[in-house]
Formats: sequence, C-alpha cells, structure tokens
Amino acid sequence: MQDIGTLLTEQGKLDDTDLPRARRLAEESGDALHVLLARLGLVSERDLAAALGKLAGLDLVEPSEFPDSPILEDLLAVRFMKENHVLPLCLQDGTLVAAVADPLQPFVAEALQAAAGYPVQLRVALPSHIDDAIEGLYGEGRSAMGEISGGLEEAEGADEEDVEHLKDLASEAPVIRVVNLIIQRAVDSRASDIHVEPFENRLKIRYRIDGVLRDVEAPPAHSSAAVISRIKIMAKLNIAERRLPQDGRIGVRIQGKELDLRVSTVPTLFGESVVIRLLDKESVKFDFAALGYDGTVVERLKRVLDLPNGIVVVTGPTGSGKSTTLYTALHRLNTAERKIMTVEDPVEYQLDGVNQIQVKPQIGLNFAGALRAIVRQDPDVIMVGEMRDAETVRIAVQSALTGHLVLSTLHTNDAAGAITRLLDMGVEDYLLTSTINGIVGQRLVRRLCDHCKISKPVLPELAEELGLARFGAPTDGEPHLYEARGCEHCADTGYRGRLALAEVLVMSNDLRALVMRHADAVELQRKAVAEGMQLMYHEGLRKCVAGLTTLDDVLRVCEPE
Repeated sequence: MQDIGTLLTEQGKLDDTDLPRARRLAEESGDALHVLLARLGLVSERDLAAALGKLAGLDLVEPSEFPDSPILEDLLAVRFMKENHVLPLCLQDGTLVAAVADPLQPFVAEALQAAAGYPVQLRVALPSHIDDAIEGLYGEGRSAMGEISGGLEEAEGADEEDVEHLKDLASEAPVIRVVNLIIQRAVDSRASDIHVEPFENRLKIRYRIDGVLRDVEAPPAHSSAAVISRIKIMAKLNIAERRLPQDGRIGVRIQGKELDLRVSTVPTLFGESVVIRLLDKESVKFDFAALGYDGTVVERLKRVLDLPNGIVVVTGPTGSGKSTTLYTALHRLNTAERKIMTVEDPVEYQLDGVNQIQVKPQIGLNFAGALRAIVRQDPDVIMVGEMRDAETVRIAVQSALTGHLVLSTLHTNDAAGAITRLLDMGVEDYLLTSTINGIVGQRLVRRLCDHCKISKPVLPELAEELGLARFGAPTDGEPHLYEARGCEHCADTGYRGRLALAEVLVMSNDLRALVMRHADAVELQRKAVAEGMQLMYHEGLRKCVAGLTTLDDVLRVCEPE
C-alpha cells in the first residue's frame, strides 16, 4: 500500500519540508503517520480523509448521507463509537454500512461485526462530522462547541476589570479550544472574516463567506470576556486596554494552511467587538482570469498597465477586492528589469522581489512620508495602498510626473467618480489629465456552484428590458439565466467563491477635455461608455448569461443602469 505521506505530498496537500519532521515525530511517539499529521494540523481534515479513503479504496461520505435516526442503538455502545470515530449509516441487504474516520485501523470493522452481528462495509467520513452526528443522534444533541463550552462555566461572574484574572481565564484549556474551534471552522467554511460581537445576553459569532455574513454557533454569553481576551493575547494586544480600538496580527498554521490573521478590536456597549480577517497566503492566485477579469475588460486594464508612467487607480468600497487586483497587477509587472516598491497598511501578501513597506503612524511613518522617501530609491513602479489624504495624492501625482508608474486605491462608487473625488481632494485638473492613465471600478459577486446551478427561462419582456441579447443571450430561442440551488459542495448556499465585476476607464483626449471643464461624473461616464467602457452592471449581466453568477447577486452589489 502506498504511504499516506507520499500520497499527500504528490497531491500537493502536504509540504515536502513537513513530511520528514512528521515521520521523525511519528517514530518517536509510536503513533501512525496520519494520526500525527492530523494532530499537528499539517493537513486539513478533508484532505486527510480523502487520502485515507483512496488508500483503503473506500468512498468519502458527506453529512447529507448520515441517518436521521440512530442505527442499531441497542447493540452498539456510544462510548465505542466516540472513541473510534465510527457511525453506523444503514442496514443494506443484510450488511451494516458504517462511516469511519480511520479506515486503516484493523480492528474497527471486526469489532463492529462482532457487536452488531452483521457483515460490515466501511465508508470514510471527516472526524468532526462523525463526532457531531454521534452527539446529535445518540448524545444530548450538543455539538463540539457545546461540549467544549461546558468547561467555561467557571468564567461566569468574572470581574472584567481584573486583568490578571482575565489572563488566567484566557489561558485555560476550554477557552483556548473554543477560540481554536472558531478559527478552524472559519477555515473549513472558506470564510474571509470572523466577527465576534458581544451583546447584553449573548455572544454572537458570524463568518463572512463569499462576501455575505452568516450566523454560526457561538459559546455562551458569560464567556465573552475570556474569548475576546484570548484572541487579544494571540494578537499580542493589550488586554487591559478596552477603551480604545487596537489592531494586531496572528500568524498560524491550521490544517496545513499558512494563515495570516488580522485582528481589529473596537469598544462597544457590551464589550469589545472583534473582527479577524483571514488571509490564506497559499490559496491566493494573482491571475486576472482567476479573479474574473476577461474579454475587453482585461485587455483595457493591461493596456494602461503597460504604459511606462502615470497613475492607475482601483476604486470600490471596502471588501471589493481592490488590494487583490493591485497585487495581481504588481505580479504581472514584477520582472528583473523593474524595481517595485509599495507602501501599505497593512502588508497583506508578501511578493517575492517587491520591496514592501509597512506604514507605522505611531512613529510618524505615514503614507505621505514613506512615499516621499521611496521616490529617492529610484523605483520604476510604486504601489500606494490607499490615497487617503491630499498630501498622499499630491506626492503620487508628482511621482507619476517624474517617470514612475503609480498604482493605488480610492474609495468611490465607480470609475468616473474617482476623477471628481480627486478634484475634490485638491488635485489641479491639469495635473490629473497629465497623470491618470486609467481607473478601475470593481465589485465582487458570488460565483455559482458548478455542481448544483440550474438554468431557468426568462420572460421575454424581462430579457428585452435587461437587453440580454447584447450580452450573449441567444436571439433565436428562449433566453435563460441561472439560479442558485445548493448542495453539499457549497454548504447549501448555491455559491462557491467570488469573481470580480469591473469597469475600466481609459483616459483619452476627449475625457481630458471634459476633466479640464470640470464635467460631472455622469458626463464623464457617458463619454467613457461611448469610447468602449463596459459598465460594472453590464459586465454583471454578461456573467449572468454565461452562468457564472445570478441576477440577484449582481443587483446586490451594482446599481441598475
């Protein structure tokens, strides 16, 4: 039989450098290699279960295939099922079908057969799925969070002003396990953010998955202070300071993934609200096609990026993927012939060959100061994380005038609005027309799950009103759009992942003339569309027709034209 470590390495699920260390520790401890890989968190539960199933020649089953009521409840001990992570699934033609977490344990099938009196056929399932199912079917109905939270009772009534007591509570095993479980479940759910929000009678935990917040199971309200203190300790924040906002970061490795966690705390009426941004360094692909850029949009963007100097601005609200687009542009520009320097707050992803500067306002290193310094470093390309004030904008403009290509972000609703915003910030019109090469307006929509999306016909009146024929819908038959249905692959949401809707305004002589006349954003947009710019909303309709997203989700993030 092939070795589990070798299989996981071949599949790209386990790092080459981690395997020798895991083998050595397995030999020293006497544990099986796959048991140690799970314990160390070097591989995700799902990847390990899939690999074990492949080695044993068994299918992987999902919770949707678990029984609704206990199977052979009188014959099998709950303790045996819990200790060995075994769950009976059904009786099929005189054979007991059961899910196991570790099919390589030789005695499990034999013990099941002896206890139940039926021949046994095994399947493989995730340990956490089996444990939750056992608790729901045979126990008190408590989940893993409920089990762990049982040990938090002693935190009730704690004096939140007693910092030492809070430190002790935050360092106890139940609190550590609760916080670890919250983070682990967020990773399993592909969440981009974790929101920990204390209220008067409860602690609320929400995950932002594909841009939408969802409530998840939370520990009891009396544990709020201990849970939040634990997160602050992990982020090296001052747990005694609860009156002011704080920012920190946590570097962790969970289920084989290197994660960078950005922690932000803000004081609220009933405690501190904590938001944790999860950045998966390994899964991010700096590729325009992977982001959803295609067709004329990516062609127009590449055209402005290929210019030797000037400014390219990416606009959109918080969480619209502006930074990822900038990193992707930098990745494309990152060659041996170019020196690239960035000023960021914070540095979200580390790019090999790019000099990245972290802003530190507490010591006086702000965007403007750092930008003023790096101009003297003879860079070819400069990336400014955000143009927050007039001074930063002014220095960026001066940098573009002196032969640098400058990339940055701005908070506006669309591409044309960025020009009026820059004018409002005090940039002279003649400087804007001399430096701005292009402006990208961007939003993120959820990508339809390929496994369960369904096509439905559209009323001819609606198709005509939306102008679907312009965006690729057939004209000789009944037009169709797609809807989200939900399955086990997308956690019953109908969506999996996100893609960008973008509009790229390329500065032309006619647009420069309008800027010099201080034309409003509507007039600028109208002219840009006449020159070939595709609006975000229209780009969304094109992706709806192509079956990549839904009309509802496009309308959620874009204003209809």
